[in-house]
Amino acid sequence: MRRRLVPAALLLPFALLLTACGGSSSAGTGTDTDGKGSVTLNVGDQKGGSEGILLAAGELKNLHYKIKWSTFTSGPPLLEAVNAGAVDIGGVGNTPPVFAAGAGSKISVVAAWHGTSKGDAILVPNHSKLTDPSRLKGKSIAVAQGSSAHYQLIASLKAAGLSLSDVHVKYLQPADALAAFTSGKVDAWAVWDPYTSQILQAEQGRVLTTGDGITNGLTFQVAAPAALKDPKKTAVIKDYLARLRRAQVWVYSHQQEWAKVWAKDTGLPYDVALASVKRTNATRVAVAVDKPLVASEQQIADAFTKLKLIPNKVDFGAFVDTRFNGDLPPSTTPAKS
Repeated sequence: MRRRLVPAALLLPFALLLTACGGSSSAGTGTDTDGKGSVTLNVGDQKGGSEGILLAAGELKNLHYKIKWSTFTSGPPLLEAVNAGAVDIGGVGNTPPVFAAGAGSKISVVAAWHGTSKGDAILVPNHSKLTDPSRLKGKSIAVAQGSSAHYQLIASLKAAGLSLSDVHVKYLQPADALAAFTSGKVDAWAVWDPYTSQILQAEQGRVLTTGDGITNGLTFQVAAPAALKDPKKTAVIKDYLARLRRAQVWVYSHQQEWAKVWAKDTGLPYDVALASVKRTNATRVAVAVDKPLVASEQQIADAFTKLKLIPNKVDFGAFVDTRFNGDLPPSTTPAKS
């Protein structure tokens, strides 16, 4: 049986797209099962995420194990489920694992993809006089606290010679930030795709700067250490990750087809989905969980620790498992264009 969107998701399609992002949205209730066999892999997913890509790419065929899907609205509650052992593995962006590590959660990053950060943007209204990030001093900026956009804002300001104390930060989740931005209540909005594509396609704003060259563009699959200690679960996790990697290759060569599936699964307008696929989703390349990756995530952790948003020093290297790297290229491999 294929999963269907619950009514709340139909009403709030954009609020469900916090994949890269963080945020504080709660877990969803959608569940579904694929495959057959004696081993069941419990997978945490988000709308238009791993299940959708695997299905569209034909990678859910010939499963010799069961995949039980649980739907979450964002990375943090998904990782809470991983920590609790309710989920064996799930996909998140570059920031939720940092906060989970800061909380001492039982998680292990087991796989990574590197894409562009062009969809991570600081947006301004079309009529704004702002032309450079250095001119943001004294301006109000909406951002989701603890999200990838939050770090991108910090890094972009630093590159422009500014800090968070130089601007008026309005901590707003995307739905509220969208309303504030379009009504002129904030001067700028730090956000990620598909919100970036939504604003640009609707001609409601323009890009002041992006995270390209500023943030690491990484997304992850994160597993429960208990599952990694189970030889049978470890074997199916290895197969599952191989299927995800093949599916991502399929996305690159079937961008319009995937955009149609993604739009249907999430409620996104097709033109927004396609723009986001081209700008962000289709650029991702499977890479190794290696020392440069750990160092990059450590930089994010240290930035949030310095801001006292994470209470203690985080050793991100203690939260990775490199056994699934195989012959993958290094994490610094350029994204596809």
